[in-house]
Amino acid sequence: MYGGSFDPLHVGHIHDIIRAAAMCEELYVVISYCEGRESTSKELRYRWILNSTRHLSNIKIIMIEDEAVSKEEYDTDYFWENGAKDIKAAIGKPIDIVFCGTDYLGTNRFESLYCPESVVHYFDRKEVPISSTQIREWALSHWDYIPNVCKPYYTCKVLVLGGESTGKSTLAVNLALAYNTNYVSEVGRDTCEYAGGEEYMIADDLYENLLRQRINVMDAQKQSNRILFVDTDALTTLFYANFLLTDHSSEQEKCEKLAEAIHAINDWDLVLFLEPDVEFVQDGTRNEAIKADREKYSNQIEKLLKKYQVEYYKISGSYSDRFDKSKKVIEECLGLKTEW
Repeated sequence: MYGGSFDPLHVGHIHDIIRAAAMCEELYVVISYCEGRESTSKELRYRWILNSTRHLSNIKIIMIEDEAVSKEEYDTDYFWENGAKDIKAAIGKPIDIVFCGTDYLGTNRFESLYCPESVVHYFDRKEVPISSTQIREWALSHWDYIPNVCKPYYTCKVLVLGGESTGKSTLAVNLALAYNTNYVSEVGRDTCEYAGGEEYMIADDLYENLLRQRINVMDAQKQSNRILFVDTDALTTLFYANFLLTDHSSEQEKCEKLAEAIHAINDWDLVLFLEPDVEFVQDGTRNEAIKADREKYSNQIEKLLKKYQVEYYKISGSYSDRFDKSKKVIEECLGLKTEW
Protein backbone atom coordinates (compact mmCIF):
# COMPACT_ATOMS: atom_id res chain seq x y z
CA MET A 1 0.00 0.00 0.00
CA TYR A 2 0.97 3.61 -0.60
CA GLY A 3 -1.03 6.17 1.32
CA GLY A 4 -1.35 9.90 1.77
CA SER A 5 -3.74 12.80 1.69
CA PHE A 6 -2.64 13.74 -1.87
CA ASP A 7 -3.89 17.26 -1.18
CA PRO A 8 -3.10 17.95 -3.94
CA LEU A 9 -1.62 15.19 -6.07
CA HIS A 10 1.78 16.18 -7.48
CA VAL A 11 4.44 14.71 -9.77
CA GLY A 12 6.38 13.34 -6.81
CA HIS A 13 3.37 11.23 -5.85
CA ILE A 14 3.11 10.03 -9.45
CA HIS A 15 6.76 8.90 -9.44
CA ASP A 16 6.21 6.91 -6.27
CA ILE A 17 2.99 5.31 -7.51
CA ILE A 18 4.65 4.25 -10.79
CA ARG A 19 7.56 2.60 -8.97
CA ALA A 20 5.36 0.99 -6.33
CA ALA A 21 3.00 -0.44 -8.96
CA ALA A 22 5.98 -1.92 -10.83
CA MET A 23 7.06 -3.76 -7.66
CA CYS A 24 3.64 -5.24 -6.82
CA GLU A 25 1.06 -7.60 -8.18
CA GLU A 26 -1.53 -5.41 -6.46
CA LEU A 27 -1.05 -1.86 -5.18
CA TYR A 28 -3.56 -0.12 -2.94
CA VAL A 29 -3.37 3.66 -3.13
CA VAL A 30 -4.99 4.95 0.05
CA ILE A 31 -6.47 8.46 0.18
CA SER A 32 -6.75 9.73 3.74
CA TYR A 33 -9.41 12.40 4.17
CA CYS A 34 -11.55 14.33 6.61
CA GLU A 35 -14.35 16.52 5.31
CA GLY A 36 -13.48 20.18 5.76
CA ARG A 37 -9.79 19.70 6.56
CA GLU A 38 -8.28 19.55 3.10
CA SER A 39 -7.96 22.20 0.43
CA THR A 40 -9.43 19.86 -2.21
CA SER A 41 -12.34 17.43 -2.01
CA LYS A 42 -11.84 13.68 -1.76
CA GLU A 43 -13.78 13.31 -5.02
CA LEU A 44 -11.29 15.51 -6.87
CA ARG A 45 -8.32 13.65 -5.45
CA TYR A 46 -9.89 10.31 -6.33
CA ARG A 47 -10.41 11.28 -9.96
CA TRP A 48 -6.94 12.83 -10.20
CA ILE A 49 -5.29 9.58 -9.11
CA LEU A 50 -7.74 7.44 -11.10
CA ASN A 51 -7.09 9.27 -14.36
CA SER A 52 -3.34 9.34 -13.79
CA THR A 53 -3.16 5.57 -13.28
CA ARG A 54 -5.78 4.08 -15.62
CA HIS A 55 -3.00 2.45 -17.64
CA LEU A 56 -1.78 0.59 -14.53
CA SER A 57 -4.27 -2.24 -14.11
CA ASN A 58 -2.91 -3.48 -10.79
CA ILE A 59 -3.81 -0.32 -8.87
CA LYS A 60 -6.83 -0.06 -6.59
CA ILE A 61 -7.77 3.22 -4.94
CA ILE A 62 -9.48 3.28 -1.56
CA MET A 63 -10.48 6.16 0.68
CA ILE A 64 -10.11 6.12 4.46
CA GLU A 65 -11.87 8.75 6.56
CA ASP A 66 -10.63 10.10 9.86
CA GLU A 67 -11.90 12.83 12.19
CA ALA A 68 -8.79 14.97 12.62
CA VAL A 69 -9.80 18.57 11.96
CA SER A 70 -6.25 19.69 11.09
CA LYS A 71 -3.03 18.29 9.65
CA GLU A 72 -1.37 18.87 13.02
CA GLU A 73 -4.02 16.90 14.88
CA TYR A 74 -3.77 14.03 12.40
CA ASP A 75 -0.03 13.74 13.02
CA THR A 76 -0.51 12.04 16.41
CA ASP A 77 -0.25 8.43 17.51
CA TYR A 78 -4.01 8.17 17.99
CA PHE A 79 -4.95 8.99 14.40
CA TRP A 80 -2.04 7.10 12.85
CA GLU A 81 -2.90 3.95 14.81
CA ASN A 82 -6.60 4.17 13.96
CA GLY A 83 -5.76 4.91 10.35
CA ALA A 84 -3.58 1.81 10.11
CA LYS A 85 -6.38 -0.33 11.56
CA ASP A 86 -8.88 1.09 9.07
CA ILE A 87 -6.49 0.56 6.16
CA LYS A 88 -5.81 -3.07 7.11
CA ALA A 89 -9.54 -3.72 7.48
CA ALA A 90 -10.36 -2.10 4.12
CA ILE A 91 -7.68 -4.07 2.25
CA GLY A 92 -8.72 -7.26 4.04
CA LYS A 93 -5.58 -9.26 3.28
CA PRO A 94 -1.94 -9.25 4.42
CA ILE A 95 0.02 -6.19 3.31
CA ASP A 96 3.43 -7.35 2.11
CA ILE A 97 5.00 -3.95 1.58
CA VAL A 98 4.24 -0.39 2.65
CA PHE A 99 5.63 2.49 0.61
CA CYS A 100 6.43 5.95 1.96
CA GLY A 101 8.80 8.88 1.46
CA THR A 102 12.22 9.35 3.02
CA ASP A 103 10.85 12.28 5.04
CA TYR A 104 9.64 9.52 7.43
CA LEU A 105 12.98 7.69 7.47
CA GLY A 106 14.20 7.30 11.05
CA THR A 107 10.87 8.19 12.66
CA ASN A 108 9.80 4.54 13.11
CA ARG A 109 6.29 5.72 12.19
CA PHE A 110 5.47 3.07 9.58
CA GLU A 111 7.58 0.34 11.17
CA SER A 112 5.66 0.65 14.43
CA LEU A 113 2.32 0.30 12.65
CA TYR A 114 3.00 -2.32 9.96
CA CYS A 115 6.08 -4.36 10.88
CA PRO A 116 6.91 -7.20 11.15
CA GLU A 117 3.96 -8.27 8.96
CA SER A 118 5.00 -5.77 6.27
CA VAL A 119 8.23 -4.48 4.81
CA VAL A 120 8.58 -0.69 4.73
CA HIS A 121 10.12 0.70 1.52
CA TYR A 122 11.24 4.31 1.25
CA PHE A 123 11.20 6.49 -1.87
CA ASP A 124 13.67 9.37 -2.09
CA ARG A 125 11.70 12.62 -1.68
CA LYS A 126 14.59 14.62 -3.16
CA GLU A 127 14.07 13.02 -6.58
CA VAL A 128 11.11 15.35 -7.17
CA PRO A 129 11.65 18.40 -4.92
CA ILE A 130 8.05 19.37 -4.27
CA SER A 131 5.43 18.94 -1.56
CA SER A 132 1.68 19.35 -1.39
CA THR A 133 2.21 22.09 1.16
CA GLN A 134 4.21 24.14 -1.33
CA ILE A 135 1.51 23.79 -3.98
CA ARG A 136 -1.23 24.74 -1.53
CA GLU A 137 0.72 27.86 -0.59
CA TRP A 138 1.17 29.03 -4.18
CA ALA A 139 0.29 26.64 -7.00
CA LEU A 140 1.24 28.93 -9.89
CA SER A 141 4.89 29.07 -8.88
CA HIS A 142 5.10 25.26 -8.87
CA TRP A 143 3.12 24.72 -12.06
CA ASP A 144 5.45 22.16 -13.66
CA TYR A 145 5.09 19.88 -10.63
CA ILE A 146 1.30 19.78 -10.92
CA PRO A 147 -0.02 16.87 -13.04
CA ASN A 148 -2.01 17.99 -16.07
CA VAL A 149 -5.14 16.34 -14.69
CA CYS A 150 -5.01 18.70 -11.68
CA LYS A 151 -4.18 21.93 -13.50
CA PRO A 152 -7.75 23.02 -14.36
CA TYR A 153 -8.48 23.30 -10.63
CA TYR A 154 -5.60 25.74 -10.14
CA THR A 155 -5.97 27.78 -13.34
CA CYS A 156 -6.76 31.43 -12.63
CA LYS A 157 -9.70 32.72 -14.68
CA VAL A 158 -9.68 36.36 -15.76
CA LEU A 159 -12.88 37.80 -17.21
CA VAL A 160 -12.69 40.67 -19.69
CA LEU A 161 -15.98 42.49 -20.27
CA GLY A 162 -17.50 45.83 -21.17
CA GLY A 163 -19.73 47.46 -23.76
CA GLU A 164 -19.51 47.03 -27.50
CA SER A 165 -16.26 47.95 -29.25
CA THR A 166 -14.24 48.49 -26.10
CA GLY A 167 -11.47 46.16 -27.22
CA LYS A 168 -12.50 43.08 -25.19
CA SER A 169 -11.67 40.53 -27.85
CA THR A 170 -8.36 42.15 -28.78
CA LEU A 171 -7.27 42.46 -25.16
CA ALA A 172 -8.21 38.86 -24.31
CA VAL A 173 -6.17 37.57 -27.25
CA ASN A 174 -3.21 39.84 -26.49
CA LEU A 175 -3.11 38.85 -22.84
CA ALA A 176 -3.33 35.16 -23.72
CA LEU A 177 -0.36 35.58 -26.06
CA ALA A 178 1.58 37.54 -23.44
CA TYR A 179 1.07 34.88 -20.77
CA ASN A 180 1.59 31.98 -23.18
CA THR A 181 -1.84 30.56 -22.54
CA ASN A 182 -5.24 30.47 -24.24
CA TYR A 183 -8.49 32.40 -24.17
CA VAL A 184 -12.21 31.91 -24.66
CA SER A 185 -13.74 34.08 -27.35
CA GLU A 186 -17.21 35.58 -27.15
CA VAL A 187 -19.77 33.08 -28.43
CA GLY A 188 -22.17 35.95 -29.15
CA ARG A 189 -20.09 37.06 -32.11
CA ASP A 190 -20.80 33.74 -33.84
CA THR A 191 -24.53 33.67 -33.08
CA CYS A 192 -24.88 37.33 -34.03
CA GLU A 193 -23.17 36.76 -37.37
CA TYR A 194 -25.34 33.69 -38.00
CA ALA A 195 -28.48 35.71 -37.24
CA GLY A 196 -27.41 38.49 -39.60
CA GLY A 197 -26.99 41.15 -36.90
CA GLU A 198 -28.06 41.90 -33.35
CA GLU A 199 -31.48 43.21 -34.38
CA TYR A 200 -32.28 39.76 -35.82
CA MET A 201 -31.21 37.70 -32.80
CA ILE A 202 -33.81 35.64 -30.96
CA ALA A 203 -34.01 34.15 -27.48
CA ASP A 204 -32.51 30.83 -28.60
CA ASP A 205 -29.36 32.68 -29.70
CA LEU A 206 -28.96 34.12 -26.22
CA TYR A 207 -29.58 30.75 -24.57
CA GLU A 208 -26.87 29.33 -26.82
CA ASN A 209 -24.50 32.14 -25.87
CA LEU A 210 -24.95 31.38 -22.18
CA LEU A 211 -24.61 27.61 -22.42
CA ARG A 212 -21.80 27.42 -24.96
CA GLN A 213 -19.76 30.11 -23.23
CA ARG A 214 -19.86 28.17 -19.97
CA ILE A 215 -18.86 24.89 -21.65
CA ASN A 216 -16.08 26.61 -23.59
CA VAL A 217 -14.61 27.96 -20.37
CA MET A 218 -14.66 24.50 -18.78
CA ASP A 219 -12.93 23.00 -21.82
CA ALA A 220 -10.33 25.77 -22.06
CA GLN A 221 -9.33 25.34 -18.41
CA LYS A 222 -8.00 21.89 -19.29
CA GLN A 223 -5.49 23.40 -21.74
CA SER A 224 -4.40 26.56 -19.94
CA ASN A 225 -1.00 27.61 -18.67
CA ARG A 226 -1.61 29.02 -15.18
CA ILE A 227 -4.17 31.58 -16.37
CA LEU A 228 -7.18 31.70 -18.72
CA PHE A 229 -8.69 34.82 -20.28
CA VAL A 230 -12.42 34.88 -21.02
CA ASP A 231 -14.15 37.38 -23.29
CA THR A 232 -17.65 38.17 -21.93
CA ASP A 233 -19.82 36.44 -19.33
CA ALA A 234 -23.41 35.59 -18.43
CA LEU A 235 -24.20 39.06 -17.06
CA THR A 236 -23.20 40.66 -20.36
CA THR A 237 -25.56 38.27 -22.11
CA LEU A 238 -28.24 39.25 -19.59
CA PHE A 239 -27.70 42.88 -20.62
CA TYR A 240 -28.32 41.92 -24.26
CA ALA A 241 -31.42 39.95 -23.28
CA ASN A 242 -32.82 43.06 -21.63
CA PHE A 243 -31.81 45.14 -24.63
CA LEU A 244 -32.98 42.86 -27.44
CA LEU A 245 -36.03 41.05 -25.97
CA THR A 246 -38.01 44.05 -24.76
CA ASP A 247 -41.07 42.90 -26.73
CA HIS A 248 -40.86 39.31 -25.48
CA SER A 249 -41.21 39.44 -21.70
CA SER A 250 -41.58 35.67 -21.17
CA GLU A 251 -38.42 34.92 -23.17
CA GLN A 252 -36.62 37.76 -21.42
CA GLU A 253 -37.54 36.26 -18.07
CA LYS A 254 -36.30 32.80 -19.08
CA CYS A 255 -33.02 34.26 -20.29
CA GLU A 256 -32.62 36.15 -17.04
CA LYS A 257 -33.12 32.98 -14.99
CA LEU A 258 -30.61 31.06 -17.10
CA ALA A 259 -28.08 33.91 -16.94
CA GLU A 260 -28.46 34.11 -13.15
CA ALA A 261 -27.99 30.35 -12.80
CA ILE A 262 -24.81 30.33 -14.88
CA HIS A 263 -23.50 33.44 -13.16
CA ALA A 264 -23.97 31.67 -9.82
CA ILE A 265 -21.61 28.84 -10.83
CA ASN A 266 -19.04 31.06 -12.57
CA ASP A 267 -15.97 31.67 -10.45
CA TRP A 268 -13.69 34.48 -11.64
CA ASP A 269 -10.35 35.18 -9.99
CA LEU A 270 -10.24 38.64 -11.57
CA VAL A 271 -12.70 40.78 -13.56
CA LEU A 272 -11.54 43.56 -15.89
CA PHE A 273 -14.20 46.05 -16.99
CA LEU A 274 -13.28 48.05 -20.11
CA GLU A 275 -14.57 51.59 -20.32
CA PRO A 276 -15.98 52.95 -23.63
CA ASP A 277 -13.22 55.52 -24.21
CA VAL A 278 -11.71 54.11 -27.39
CA GLU A 279 -13.05 54.71 -30.89
CA PHE A 280 -16.16 52.71 -31.84
CA VAL A 281 -15.42 50.30 -34.69
CA GLN A 282 -18.37 49.00 -36.67
CA ASP A 283 -17.54 45.44 -37.74
CA GLY A 284 -20.95 44.79 -39.28
CA THR A 285 -22.48 43.13 -36.22
CA ARG A 286 -22.55 45.96 -33.68
CA ASN A 287 -25.66 47.87 -32.71
CA GLU A 288 -26.01 51.47 -33.90
CA ALA A 289 -28.24 52.38 -30.94
CA ILE A 290 -25.48 51.35 -28.55
CA LYS A 291 -22.96 53.28 -30.64
CA ALA A 292 -25.08 56.43 -30.27
CA ASP A 293 -24.94 56.34 -26.46
CA ARG A 294 -22.05 54.13 -25.41
CA GLU A 295 -21.78 55.58 -21.91
CA LYS A 296 -25.43 54.80 -21.14
CA TYR A 297 -25.22 51.15 -22.13
CA SER A 298 -21.81 50.68 -20.53
CA ASN A 299 -23.35 51.96 -17.29
CA GLN A 300 -26.14 49.40 -17.60
CA ILE A 301 -23.61 46.55 -17.72
CA GLU A 302 -21.78 48.06 -14.77
CA LYS A 303 -25.05 48.24 -12.81
CA LEU A 304 -25.55 44.52 -13.39
CA LEU A 305 -22.09 43.84 -11.98
CA LYS A 306 -22.95 45.83 -8.88
CA LYS A 307 -26.38 44.24 -8.56
CA TYR A 308 -24.85 40.77 -8.54
CA GLN A 309 -21.97 41.87 -6.30
CA VAL A 310 -19.16 41.29 -8.76
CA GLU A 311 -15.87 42.94 -7.83
CA TYR A 312 -14.08 44.41 -10.84
CA TYR A 313 -11.29 46.70 -11.96
CA LYS A 314 -11.94 49.46 -14.46
CA ILE A 315 -9.54 49.60 -17.39
CA SER A 316 -9.42 52.70 -19.59
CA GLY A 317 -7.16 54.53 -22.00
CA SER A 318 -5.59 53.57 -25.31
CA TYR A 319 -5.21 49.97 -26.40
CA SER A 320 -1.60 50.09 -25.23
CA ASP A 321 -2.68 51.52 -21.87
CA ARG A 322 -5.29 48.80 -21.45
CA PHE A 323 -2.73 46.10 -22.07
CA ASP A 324 -0.23 47.57 -19.59
CA LYS A 325 -2.86 48.33 -16.93
CA SER A 326 -4.29 44.82 -17.19
CA LYS A 327 -0.86 43.26 -16.70
CA LYS A 328 -0.29 45.44 -13.65
CA VAL A 329 -3.63 44.44 -12.09
CA ILE A 330 -2.92 40.76 -12.80
CA GLU A 331 0.42 41.04 -11.05
CA GLU A 332 -1.05 42.88 -8.07
CA CYS A 333 -4.12 40.66 -7.63
CA LEU A 334 -2.88 37.25 -8.77
CA GLY A 335 0.86 37.57 -8.22
CA LEU A 336 1.47 36.44 -11.77
CA LYS A 337 4.10 37.99 -14.04
CA THR A 338 5.16 37.15 -17.57
CA GLU A 339 8.28 35.49 -16.24
CA TRP A 340 8.41 31.98 -14.83
